[in-house]
Amino acid sequence: MKAETTVFFLSLTKAAKFIGAGLATIGVVGAGAGIGIIFCGLLMGLARNPALEPRLMQLTILGFALTEAMGLLAIMMAFLILYI
Repeated sequence: MKAETTVFFLSLTKAAKFIGAGLATIGVVGAGAGIGIIFCGLLMGLARNPALEPRLMQLTILGFALTEAMGLLAIMMAFLILYI
C-alpha cells in the first residue's frame, strides 16, 4: 500500500493546506492597516496644507493601489495553496 493513498496521509495533507491558506491570508491584515495609514496621512496632509490636494491625492491613490495589490497577492496565494 502506498503512503500517498492512506486516509491518514490524505487528511493530514488537507489539514496542512487549510493551515497554510489561513496563514497566507495574514497579508490581508497588513494591507488593511497600510490603507488606513495611507488615508490618515492624506487627511493630515490636507489639514496642514490644503493647496497641495491634487499632488497628495495622486500619491495617495498610488499608495492605495500598491498596498491593495499586496493584499490581493496574499489572497491569490491562499487560493493557490488550497486548490493546487
